Amino acid sequence: MKKTLSFAAVHMLVAFSVGFLMTGSLWVGGALAMVEPLVNTVAYYLHEKLWKRIEATGENALHA
Repeated sequence: MKKTLSFAAVHMLVAFSVGFLMTGSLWVGGALAMVEPLVNTVAYYLHEKLWKRIEATGENALHA
């Protein structure tokens, strides 16, 4: 759990830093630090569901 929390903190720091450096805005950096990791987490969940379906039905499911 410590590793997961550490990674979440690093992810949020990177999102904040990129947003702030690109815009100079603390608000934009803060918003990105909150929104981007959340959206990325949902995308990862959906990605995992897709891969489980592919593994269950075989790799040819992508080409159907």
